[in-house]
Amino acid sequence: MSASEHKRPARLVVLISGRGRNLEAIMRAIGAGELNAEIALVVSNKTRAPGLQTARLAGVPAVSISPRHFPDRESYDAALAHRIAAEKPDWIVLAGFMRVLSDTFVERFAGRIVNIHPSLLPRYKGLHTHERALAAGDRDHGASVHFVTPTLDDGPVIRQGRITIRPGDTADMLADRIMDRIEQRLYAAALDDLISGRVVWRDDGIHRDGRLQSEPLIIDYDEDTPGP
Repeated sequence: MSASEHKRPARLVVLISGRGRNLEAIMRAIGAGELNAEIALVVSNKTRAPGLQTARLAGVPAVSISPRHFPDRESYDAALAHRIAAEKPDWIVLAGFMRVLSDTFVERFAGRIVNIHPSLLPRYKGLHTHERALAAGDRDHGASVHFVTPTLDDGPVIRQGRITIRPGDTADMLADRIMDRIEQRLYAAALDDLISGRVVWRDDGIHRDGRLQSEPLIIDYDEDTPGP
C-alpha cells in the first residue's frame, strides 16, 4: 500500500492536443485504484481534439481553449493559467500538449507541472526524437517523465523507460512501441511517485525515498515488465 492511499486524491489538470492516449492510461490507472488521484479538468488547445470526447464519455470535465481567440501567446497563457488555477490542482499533467508554455505560466505553477517526452533525456530534446535516435545509431531509446521548467525539456527527470532499438526499426515503429510499451505505464507510475511523496524535487535535485537521486530511475520495457 502506497503512502498516497492514506491521503485525499490528488487533483490533476491534464493538458492535451490530440487523441489523449496517455490521458486514457492515467484514467485507467485511477479507475483500477493504482493512482490516488482525480482528474479535475482536461484542457486542449485544439477544439476538435479526440481526447476531449474521451474525457467527457468518462465523466471528466473537458474544455478547449483555442489560441485563435487570443492576440498573442502571453494573453493565451494567462487565460489558460486562470482556468487551470480555478481547479486548484495539485499537479498539471502535460499529456501530448503540443505548445511551449511561456516562462510566466511555468513560474506560476513552478514545481507542479510534469511532462512526458519521447526520448531518454537529456538526449534529443524537442521534436523528431525517434528519427534522431535512429540517425545517431543508438542502441536504445525510450521516454522520460520530467518536471517542466522554462527551458524546453530540461527539467529534472522523475523516471524513464527504455527499449532496445531493433534492426529494421523505423521512426513510426519506434513511436508506436514506445507509446504502447512504455508511455502508457510510465506516466502513471511517475505520477504515483509524486503523489505518494516517494519522489520530491528539492534545490539539490530529485530525491527518491529520502535519498538524492544521482541518476534517473530507468526501467527496461523490452519484455512484459510486470511492474511500473
